[in-house]
Amino acid sequence: MRVQLSDHFNYRKLLRFVLPPILMMVFTSIYGVVDGFFISNFTGKTPFAAINLIMPFIMVLGSVGFMLGTGATAIIAKLLGEGKREDANKYFSLFIYVTFLCGAFLAIIGELLAPNVAHWLGATPEMLPYCVTYGRIVLSTVPFFMLQNVFQSFFSTAEKPMLGFIITILAGCVNIILDAVLVAVLKMGVSGAAIATCVSQVLGAIVPLLYFTCRNSSLLRLGHAKFSWKIIFKACSNGVSEFIGNISASIVGIVFNFQLMRLVGENGVSAYGVMMYVNFIYVAIYIGYAIGTAPLIGYNHGAQNTNELKNIFKKSMLLMGIFGVCMTVLALALSEPIAKLFVGYDQTVFAMTKNAFRLYSFSFVFSGYSIFASSMFTAFGDGLVSAIISVMRTIVFQLLTVLVLPIFFGVTGVWISMLVAEILAMLVAGVFCLTKRKKYHYL
Repeated sequence: MRVQLSDHFNYRKLLRFVLPPILMMVFTSIYGVVDGFFISNFTGKTPFAAINLIMPFIMVLGSVGFMLGTGATAIIAKLLGEGKREDANKYFSLFIYVTFLCGAFLAIIGELLAPNVAHWLGATPEMLPYCVTYGRIVLSTVPFFMLQNVFQSFFSTAEKPMLGFIITILAGCVNIILDAVLVAVLKMGVSGAAIATCVSQVLGAIVPLLYFTCRNSSLLRLGHAKFSWKIIFKACSNGVSEFIGNISASIVGIVFNFQLMRLVGENGVSAYGVMMYVNFIYVAIYIGYAIGTAPLIGYNHGAQNTNELKNIFKKSMLLMGIFGVCMTVLALALSEPIAKLFVGYDQTVFAMTKNAFRLYSFSFVFSGYSIFASSMFTAFGDGLVSAIISVMRTIVFQLLTVLVLPIFFGVTGVWISMLVAEILAMLVAGVFCLTKRKKYHYL
């Protein structure tokens, strides 16, 4: 049975609706994880550290897609809730075209800046050519990477989350197969891994583009756009929290690498890289849930259905807690096998990664609450509150803890900094949820 935005959601129906975007985000995250696995095991720890060093720069440019996607989703879902389907489709088309043009511009900037950025990030002479090679190849498909991010948000709004998941599975499988062929068999190293990622991103963007261009059974269709600077600005300002969150995550990653290079060198960057791959997947679960529930919140906000808003909020709070505990237990149990999978060939890096992973894992208990709260306020159109939560979680708390804690605890301070930051972010999100409850009527 088709699940619609206007339905009442029990736990089963809610999980059914959010599961495709969760899995979609997980498989998108697997692109980088697969690249890291093949590069680490078939080319060594120096190329592995190199792609981890340049990755934050790539994510900074691609994060514009997250901003447009989340900000636009709130606008489109609200219009659908108000019964303005024609306007929703025109603005949907506008956002797709704007995303591609922005991506093309950012790809050119990225290609030009890649060598200088790699040097500024602290790449050693041995790491620099790997950074530049991987970065320039992946940056060439930034427009498609951004489109893929935008479509991930819009599939749920179009009431087609499962279709989005299937397309992402297809792109993910292509990435895995090409990594195996190009890196493991043909020995193309970081170039092969980068090409595999590019092909999967192009596929993940082109298939949705064709679907929404053709006649389809969803709520959205790509066609004539209704140009409006006001709407573009509104989407950007509304989705700025997601943009800041992704930018900040990249900045935090850069600072983590700086600290680790200073404290323990290249081995620390490799160990952090393994944790980031797992973190990508775990945070993707929370982000996928947020993407899945955002259209529901936006639609019911537009329809002024406060009972359903309260229902979704209550269930989401409980699910965030369950997800957090389960993922932390799983991370602790798998810390040794995962470390062995990526860096088992080097006992020093393996031991460091296993210990760091166990300390880092406890942050997963708390991270879901602030991610969901930020997304919820974006769905309400309250970009300011959403941005404050996102800024406090990343730029303020994560940067502050990773800079301060190592002064007292050395490299252990780096590994526990995320736990402390996530606890503080959860408290800030809780304060906003309490103070804004009367305005949006979700509690």
